[in-house]
Amino acid sequence: MTEYTTIERSIVIRASADSIQPHVSDFNQWVAWSPWEGMDPDLTRTYSGVPGTVGATYKWDGNRKAGAGTMTATAIAPTSVDVDLAFTRPFKSTSAVHFDLTERNGQTTIVWTMLSPKTLTSRAFGLLMNMEKMIGSDLEKGLASLKKVVES
Repeated sequence: MTEYTTIERSIVIRASADSIQPHVSDFNQWVAWSPWEGMDPDLTRTYSGVPGTVGATYKWDGNRKAGAGTMTATAIAPTSVDVDLAFTRPFKSTSAVHFDLTERNGQTTIVWTMLSPKTLTSRAFGLLMNMEKMIGSDLEKGLASLKKVVES
């Protein structure tokens, strides 16, 4: 039985779910709010598929800090987006990413969840770093940036 690490953060954005969802489902839009943008000014980005649809992919290859990997949209609905995330560098790992958008009274709560299998590598890395704190702060930073982008 596989064990998983779940990291989750949320924020309330003063906008409708349908005005937020395209920023999450279209990988081209991530440049404006992703917490990992700016880690490598020479980052190489490759997009394939129809933006904002299931099967669309985003590949990146960057310096040691940015690493390399692929995101693939696996499910897109008006109030949710699912993404498979696979890092190839600095170490191999996979995660299931889920965005849930719940609209109420003219504002939307967006919850960003990352679910990662606990592997030997991730357990060893977890002894050296607090993954909940490290990744959690990245998710918080990304959600705050998304809020600024959408509300401006």
